[in-house]
Amino acid sequence: MFRISALLLTAALALGACAAPTAAPVRLGADGRPAQVVYRINPADAPRVRQRMQDGMNTMRAQNGLPPLQANAALASAAATHAQDMSFQSRPWHWGSDGSSPMLRSQRAGYQGTFIGELISETFENEFETVNAWMVEPETRQVILDRRASEIGVGWHQDPNGKLWWTVVLGEGAQPMFMAGR
Repeated sequence: MFRISALLLTAALALGACAAPTAAPVRLGADGRPAQVVYRINPADAPRVRQRMQDGMNTMRAQNGLPPLQANAALASAAATHAQDMSFQSRPWHWGSDGSSPMLRSQRAGYQGTFIGELISETFENEFETVNAWMVEPETRQVILDRRASEIGVGWHQDPNGKLWWTVVLGEGAQPMFMAGR
């Protein structure tokens, strides 16, 4: 009886192992740690990536009772230019290689509103992971949740090795001017 029970248990375990999904083996790098998975952005994916970044930020804002951000082409231009410049400089920071500030770059790109803030990242992470990382840090979280922000520009540059240089610029749209006494 013990032998039949042991055979049935072995058969059940074998069948269970066959039915269980197998995880893909983790690729290890030369240092023995898990190898970095490269997230590639193809040119055809650019509009969707921008929209997902904006949607991610708007989700965070909605969870905090704030209105959504609207895309702004001038801010997107300033963001894309700075992302490429950070790659050129090989460092994530807010100053351009020409000494320009985020505010000046927004003005140069033709932004008519008020500059609110700039978020930057040097990473292999996708747009969702990047927004989540920014929400963890108090300084970047404060920019995302700034009540004055109403417009967003998303930009990135991807190096041949897959590294992404993200830049997001937030602004407060210019208020329309009304003529009194007409």
